[in-house]
Amino acid sequence: MNMDFNLYMNDVVTQARSEMRESGYTELTTPEMVDEYLNKEGTSLVMVNSVCGCAGGIARPAAKHALNYDKLPTQLLTVFAGQDKEATEHVREKATDFLPSSPSFALFKDGKIVDMIERHEIEGHETMSVITNLQAWFEEHGQEV
Repeated sequence: MNMDFNLYMNDVVTQARSEMRESGYTELTTPEMVDEYLNKEGTSLVMVNSVCGCAGGIARPAAKHALNYDKLPTQLLTVFAGQDKEATEHVREKATDFLPSSPSFALFKDGKIVDMIERHEIEGHETMSVITNLQAWFEEHGQEV
């Protein structure tokens, strides 16, 4: 791989991480952090971040703009597929009813998987349809903010 490509990918990853943090998501970078946060009571939205061009370019804005709602999960969390591999794998181990998918969203309640929005439900869809799906989860499982 040439040096310019590596620098470009580092910039893309840095921007994708930053976008999620600035939106209010807590980055989980180790399996221990995944356990610490997902073992808490309440609802947790986990965004599995990815540098995948078109799907990631839909998922990250959806993750941000879905938060403009009057009910939200207790926790907003993110892992980065391909970057924080062990943390991502640990989240996936907790969602065994679903195939590994990135980007994706997983909703947990009291540490148990409730539902997942997989890549095929993001890629090729409008950002607003992903926002609508997330907000339906928030309406059913979220808390007033």
